[in-house]
Amino acid sequence: MEFGPHLMLATLEGAVTAAVLALTAAGLSLVFGVMRVVNIAHGEFFMLGAVLAWGVTQAVAGPWGYALALLVAPLLAGALAVAADVTILKRLSYDPERTIVATIGLLYILQQLTLMTYGPEARPVVAPFDARIALPWVEHGAEGWRLTWPWGLGTTVWKLTVIGAAVAVLAALWLFMARTRAGLVMRATQADREMATAFGVPVERVYALTFGLGAALAALAAVLIVPIQQAHYLMGADPLLLSFIVVIIGGLGSLPGTLVAAVLIGLSDGIISVFFSPTLAKILATLLVALVLVFRPQGLFGKRAA
Repeated sequence: MEFGPHLMLATLEGAVTAAVLALTAAGLSLVFGVMRVVNIAHGEFFMLGAVLAWGVTQAVAGPWGYALALLVAPLLAGALAVAADVTILKRLSYDPERTIVATIGLLYILQQLTLMTYGPEARPVVAPFDARIALPWVEHGAEGWRLTWPWGLGTTVWKLTVIGAAVAVLAALWLFMARTRAGLVMRATQADREMATAFGVPVERVYALTFGLGAALAALAAVLIVPIQQAHYLMGADPLLLSFIVVIIGGLGSLPGTLVAAVLIGLSDGIISVFFSPTLAKILATLLVALVLVFRPQGLFGKRAA
């Protein structure tokens, strides 16, 4: 295959990575932006989404089982996160240092409970549809520019579905934050917790909703990607690392910055992984974080502290 079509396929793989990463990192950014809590267990909620999707699809076979998993896995992960917020983080008064230690403990608890119940095996989840489509490529020949379908230049419909679904969910998240009363309350709490409390905003309920929503977004991202990957009890590490990279580059608590950084990191990770190696992609992403921290500590879209 020529370089051009090969690059097109690598870019498509990067777009899938970027879509899933944007969903996962948006949940992490939302939690930090509203609560000022660094959720180290965020990757484990991603892992729970994949494991729960496997469980639901085993119980209910066929496309309806996967459709049910899209609903059940984020709801259960979100409910578990709300319970963790009420029983753990709330009792720590959302102190930044103590909540980091608490979420590290939560990470190991979720991981080990999953190992005990689900097991150490990586298990596949079948996509509701697996059709392949050929992708066109424009090339220049003796007769001029023409549209061709090179051999091997194709992808699955599911990968395109993942990208479209992630875009739709992120658009819905933006509408929720910008146009609904609940989103307004969350933004008010983010801007000034004390002032929001003075105006009667139930801040602790807002925090519980935010923590649950962040976990649900991570779980939903896992449900979308698990037919391409496999469900495993250790699969939360990479999404957590990349999500932190994205949030730091985009700006802590900035959803627009998170989305831009997710596209940047996702596309570069996909392209570099295809042409070179996944390890090199992670190294370059880490170097980019170091450069951002040196030259623009608040991130690309973050606001400098007064």
